[in-house]
Amino acid sequence: MKTNTANRKALIALAIGGFGIGLTEFVIMGILPDVAKGLNITIPQAGHSIAAYALGVVVGAPLLTKIGAKLNSRTVLLLLMGWFTVFNTLSGFSDSYTTLLITRFLSGLPHGAFFGIGAVVAGKLVKAGKSAQAIAVMFSGLTIANVIGVPTGTYIGHHYDWSFSFFMAGIVGFLAILSVLFWMPKIAPDLPKARSNEHKGLKNGELWALIALTTIGTGGFFAWYSYIAPLVTDIAGMGENMVSYAMILAGLGMVVGNFLGAKMAEWFAPLKAVAISLSFMVILLLINAVVATNPQILLIMTFLMGLASFTVSTPIQMAIINTSKGNEMLGSSMNQSAFNMGNASGAYLAGLPIAYGYGVVYSGIVGAILAGIGVVMAISILVYRRQKANKYRKLAYNS
Repeated sequence: MKTNTANRKALIALAIGGFGIGLTEFVIMGILPDVAKGLNITIPQAGHSIAAYALGVVVGAPLLTKIGAKLNSRTVLLLLMGWFTVFNTLSGFSDSYTTLLITRFLSGLPHGAFFGIGAVVAGKLVKAGKSAQAIAVMFSGLTIANVIGVPTGTYIGHHYDWSFSFFMAGIVGFLAILSVLFWMPKIAPDLPKARSNEHKGLKNGELWALIALTTIGTGGFFAWYSYIAPLVTDIAGMGENMVSYAMILAGLGMVVGNFLGAKMAEWFAPLKAVAISLSFMVILLLINAVVATNPQILLIMTFLMGLASFTVSTPIQMAIINTSKGNEMLGSSMNQSAFNMGNASGAYLAGLPIAYGYGVVYSGIVGAILAGIGVVMAISILVYRRQKANKYRKLAYNS
């Protein structure tokens, strides 16, 4: 990706923010027992903080994006990272179940808006045709967090104190503030355009179809990822220490998949790339359900699943931005809400067969069904677009 040095630094600033968000979103999963012990609550109660964060993302993405639409993007990103830093730091000071829920909810509010606005800003920082690679640079922070940040935060939280994991996220947030402050150019808002298209954009049926696609299709990955620990220990028979290594392998796959997805968005139309990625995910999830008892193959599949999951991210984000022309930031941020709804719904639906005694491998079957529905939805939207284009061509020809 060719761009000037100043804009490269601006993309790195977005990546640092993404690193902090990825760290705080996923590190809680590794320190749940420590949080429960520290606050004298049960592990399921500690797990409610994950849902509280996800709810914050869903609520905050459209709300904060709409509020920030009147400001230049640099100011909005600074405010979002400031909010992120404050409430992640306060999460570390939580001394009760209620306090933790409140601070985690507030920590999640800027998540979707940051990625949503950041994706649009990233596209403006590079020349035409390179938006996919720019968005991938921003998302690389989140993927690298799963390789480096989450394992480090989990280790620190487990061996010292769980609160240090959130303080770590706060430190990264402070670094993101500095990087945005010094490296991000001011990009003025396009107020007349945004206001004239706002209600039109929200009434766009195709936009809502894409958001539903994100929720359902990516739910397939989270249906598998949420139960990676019992897959490694109970099904493959590996020790608990291998769970961390498996998560690192998944994170490495995410890093590779993130940039591969950007290339796919350039090779194909973004939505076609999404259909291909989700099809690949369906195949992997079904294979994984069969070979999960083999430790070596399971680890290979873990890397491939991480890869497949993030080949979707940039293409679907681009598809959303392209569909919500004139209101790109709101559409882009709402897609981040959809990712988190996919996280929650995928984990819940995959837990149902386990609760009924069918075994952990069936979580992957549920994931394959969800990803498969995503493929059907992507193809349906593509067919609709083609029929719509043909209709307009016929009308133009007849006129």
